[in-house]
Amino acid sequence: MYIIVGLGNPERRYDGTRHNIGFSAVTALADIYGISMDMKKHRAVCGKGVIEGQKVILAMPQTYMNLSGESVRELVDYYKIDPEEELIVIYDDINLAPGKLRIRPKGSAGGHNGIKNIIAHLGTQVFPRIRIGVGEKPKGWDLADYVLGRFSKEEEPVVREALEKAAKACGEIITEDVTSAMNKYNNK
Repeated sequence: MYIIVGLGNPERRYDGTRHNIGFSAVTALADIYGISMDMKKHRAVCGKGVIEGQKVILAMPQTYMNLSGESVRELVDYYKIDPEEELIVIYDDINLAPGKLRIRPKGSAGGHNGIKNIIAHLGTQVFPRIRIGVGEKPKGWDLADYVLGRFSKEEEPVVREALEKAAKACGEIITEDVTSAMNKYNNK
């Protein structure tokens, strides 16, 4: 079984923001694979289903971004999965151009507070992750204002395509491995 977690903030006012692209990716996965996101467990909105023949739990933590690790820890413990092999975390990256993907099997938080909290709660930075580029903040902008802002009309098609690629990358990780997904989807 795999747990695929998209990071974001739970309130409706954050829907569609750059910081919530992890939620958008999980919603895209749910739509593509017909998974109902109808459970509220482990401080997350969850759905059970099958992706590429493998049982999965899709999750969107409702703890707010900076406390994502609390929900992820509960999910990992409850389902008794190995986070190094069976957890995939999807989140935003301001160091990547909008729509670019960067898949890695492990790594530091890189300044992302949601990932920092997950690392703290899991006690490891070894877990597969898919970073989706949301673009660098413009000079003079406050970082929080930027990541809590929405994509421009010009960026929207690129972002939609990135969400589809992120869904395919999850399928690739599940059926093959992280290296195969990296080779297919990083910087493409």
